[in-house]
Amino acid sequence: MEFKVYQKELEVQSRGWIPTFHDLSKEIMEIVKESGVVNGTCCIASHHTTCSVMVQECSHDIDSFDLEYLQHDLLDIMRKMIPDFAEEHQYRHPGPVHAQFGRYVNEPGDYTSMNTDGHLRSVFFGRSETMTIKDGVLDGGEFAHIYFIDWDHVRARRRQVNVTVMGTTESVGDRKWKDGAVINTLRKYTDEEKAYMQQFDLQQKR
Repeated sequence: MEFKVYQKELEVQSRGWIPTFHDLSKEIMEIVKESGVVNGTCCIASHHTTCSVMVQECSHDIDSFDLEYLQHDLLDIMRKMIPDFAEEHQYRHPGPVHAQFGRYVNEPGDYTSMNTDGHLRSVFFGRSETMTIKDGVLDGGEFAHIYFIDWDHVRARRRQVNVTVMGTTESVGDRKWKDGAVINTLRKYTDEEKAYMQQFDLQQKR
């Protein structure tokens, strides 16, 4: 059985001033198709520490911020947990040494390091997602879309998304576990746990 690894890099342009959600579903499905992998996995990962990857339903409706309603709901929740960086010294980071490092690597100004909110949101939300490939198709269910989120909104900038497809070019046969029997995960009580207790008498003899 042949095992294959296929990698591509996607370039996107974030707008700044507000977090950007990039829908990359179409491009990633094309990469999976081009890879020749029939059964395996596809990992979508951020190259950046202030960005995340999300697999979620497309909510279709778009507001005046060019965000889908579900995306803006998510942003609202993240802002409650981790407020936008709005004033100097709101967070401990960045300190003076980090600001000096930013100048050393030719950042356009100290303000570009005032993206602590983006770093923290990325830590909470995660920087990658891995999806299963079945018979040459990404297994996202009926409604899943793949979004790359740039939480850093201090400026517009180009971003890179890394896509790695791994797996076999052949069929894996029947993948049903125990012929597709439904697994019962509900709690199962022992006879002792179900035993009659005298404390029930008052309720039973009304």
